[in-house]
Amino acid sequence: MFKRLFYDRNDGYLIKHNDPILRAIPYIMPKRYDAQVFFSDTLTLNHSEKIIKDLRKEKHRIIFLHVVLAAMLRTLVDYPKANRFVKGRRVFARKKISFSFAIKKSLDLEASETVLKLDFDRKDTLLDVVESVNIAIAGSKGDADKNTTDKAASLLNILPGFLLRFTVWFVNFLDNHRLLPKFLVKASPFHTSVFVTDLGSIGIQPVYHHIYDFGTTSFFAAFGTKRRHVVSGGKEEGVKKVKQMDIKIAVDERICDGYYFARVIRRLMHYIENPDKLLTPPETVPVDNEIR
Repeated sequence: MFKRLFYDRNDGYLIKHNDPILRAIPYIMPKRYDAQVFFSDTLTLNHSEKIIKDLRKEKHRIIFLHVVLAAMLRTLVDYPKANRFVKGRRVFARKKISFSFAIKKSLDLEASETVLKLDFDRKDTLLDVVESVNIAIAGSKGDADKNTTDKAASLLNILPGFLLRFTVWFVNFLDNHRLLPKFLVKASPFHTSVFVTDLGSIGIQPVYHHIYDFGTTSFFAAFGTKRRHVVSGGKEEGVKKVKQMDIKIAVDERICDGYYFARVIRRLMHYIENPDKLLTPPETVPVDNEIR
């Protein structure tokens, strides 16, 4: 897309803010946990549930996680400034759109957990996301199956405490100075556009999850169990039952202004409630206009 320049990273392009206040914010709030803002909303899922059922009748193995991931993907395509991150007090536009999420290898208290990180094409549809995620999950279910993240974690696990502390510090040092190798960026689930957790799969409501200061994640999204709710449909429809679900999101406010964030969140909610709009590729793929 763009030629990499000296001040860019292997996973991002340096941003030159048009607003001087936005440029100063990473120096005022150098840590990601200083700058995290929390958002909560309730989704109405009647239409989403219908689309999912229709796609299942067509033999697509789709669950609600796929809808959330596809909605986030299309939202980041529509609003590219939301796919930024802060590292070393500089703001970068991420080159790829990637999502990380944890899965249990089986529904057992003693079963091991693995974290998957997937890159998506900006023109992927809902069904493209379904296929990519299902293939990745199927390949990680076995106890002997280890992805790149699992292998990196296993390697760190054999280090004594003082070496582990030094290794994490050194990796963060390289990251802050744009020197982290590509293979480490690829292996790290913390270097991702959005970290997602499906708490509905284990039967609980969503939590406000912090954004890790390690890595480059700017979004953390959690959604929980679905519930039925009675609402008023007005004089024509009277009282009706709807299926709802809560979603909670933590964002790094340093990457763009509040008005832009508000548009991002509204578009995300719209896509989750109307996943049929994700069945076709985006008509256009905008580019972040503040890349140097």
